[in-house]
Amino acid sequence: MINLSVDDGAVSLCYGDFRLENLLFHQTESKVSAILNWELPILGHPLADLGFCCMPWHTLPNKYGGLWGCDLNELALPTEDNFIRRYMALLNKVSTLLPFYTAFALYRFAVIFVGIADRAWEGNAADPRAKTLCTLAERFAVRGLEISKGVHHAI
Repeated sequence: MINLSVDDGAVSLCYGDFRLENLLFHQTESKVSAILNWELPILGHPLADLGFCCMPWHTLPNKYGGLWGCDLNELALPTEDNFIRRYMALLNKVSTLLPFYTAFALYRFAVIFVGIADRAWEGNAADPRAKTLCTLAERFAVRGLEISKGVHHAI
């Protein structure tokens, strides 16, 4: 089960939608130039954003932009472990990334998918593909449960 016992007292501004799709990268340097789509920030644990950003390494490319099975070297992207190491190197006195944070992110995104699909069925979604996201809600929730149990395969 998920280890919820870590309480290191860390609090920071959490972006709330921290993922590769919301980042603009520098053209010549290996760094982020801008973070887009700032409508979900809140105060919370700094590892909540890291867990959210790690979702693509646990999902398939046809499941909302996952990276599972992709040639990361060809895409010039780091492995999840390398990404986590670099992120953690910038944080001071913060616990390690537990499966809880990634599982929580997957559950949270499942709920977001349900909301988007509901708006689509009501005719209020801008993207005509929004109705298809309801199937991802269940898959992301199941994947969150699998991560919390230590199961390592993609959805």
